Amino acid sequence: MNSFGRIFRIAVYGESHGECVGVTIDGCPAGLQLSVEDFVDDLERRRGGVQKGTTPRKEDDIPLFKSGVFNGKTTGFPITILFENKNTRSGDYEKQRNIPRPSHADWVAHQKFGGNEDYRGGGHFSARLTTGIVAAGVIAKKLLAGISITASVVEVGGERDLEKGLQKAIDAKDSVGGIIECIVKGLPVGFGEPYFDSLESSLAHIVFAIPAVRGIEFGTGFAAAKMFGSEHNDAIENMVGETRTNHAGGIVGGISNGNELVFRLAVKPTSSTPKIQNSLNWDTGKTEDFSIKGRHDLCVALRAPVIVEAVTAIVLTDFMLLEQKIKRVL
Repeated sequence: MNSFGRIFRIAVYGESHGECVGVTIDGCPAGLQLSVEDFVDDLERRRGGVQKGTTPRKEDDIPLFKSGVFNGKTTGFPITILFENKNTRSGDYEKQRNIPRPSHADWVAHQKFGGNEDYRGGGHFSARLTTGIVAAGVIAKKLLAGISITASVVEVGGERDLEKGLQKAIDAKDSVGGIIECIVKGLPVGFGEPYFDSLESSLAHIVFAIPAVRGIEFGTGFAAAKMFGSEHNDAIENMVGETRTNHAGGIVGGISNGNELVFRLAVKPTSSTPKIQNSLNWDTGKTEDFSIKGRHDLCVALRAPVIVEAVTAIVLTDFMLLEQKIKRVL
């Protein structure tokens, strides 16, 4: 469905080339100071056309508060934030409607929704909807006082040198993927509700809602499969729970252990590539050569760190409010 969370709950809406996209946030406590200025930095990081290798499509992305904010403070009721779509070029998609783009949702959406889906720019499947997620993340970050969340691109096109990796795509007239690392500092012990709502499970759940994410690993991740148990184990050094190493990435038994939370994401190459491809034309039932038109990122990973920070903040805020509720009951 289009909603996530238990206490701090978000619901996204809109389409890439529709009138708007946005988010409704339920469960935010009353009295949190909130203004348009709070959103500027994170929304700018998500926008296209800001850095090399990103889509030239640029939207103003000014948050319009429709409910839940009064006199510059949250009211305790659902917050609805809207972002207008003004810079669209839908004709690019209507021209190639008969060829579902490889690795896009075009084919499956057409089958599932009987051709009633809005296919322009990917419609509801578009990364444009992450605008609302980033907005919800801004609010979540404000609620997580004392906890810092930082995500960054650490690899592009298989290269640690990001410029070199991006140049690969430019030279090949193709697209490339990347790896994003997220580090959370100041996270207390106790976030996570095993079995099925463990901290890793909840993070992985929402992370895979980010378009183009193909994998996630915590701590040493897949490298742990090549280690001895005695080598991988994180020895506890003091009564605070600090560990000598952090192979677990800050989570043990599905619960945060007070050390840095560390995880990495694999982001696939942008599916829309200028390179000529061969795929099905569903009008003729045959395959043919084609080239995808429109404005697209050479590497979608470049704009994703702020989205990763947002979804992480949303999960942690939900757990924080749940912990507070449990303590009040006890």
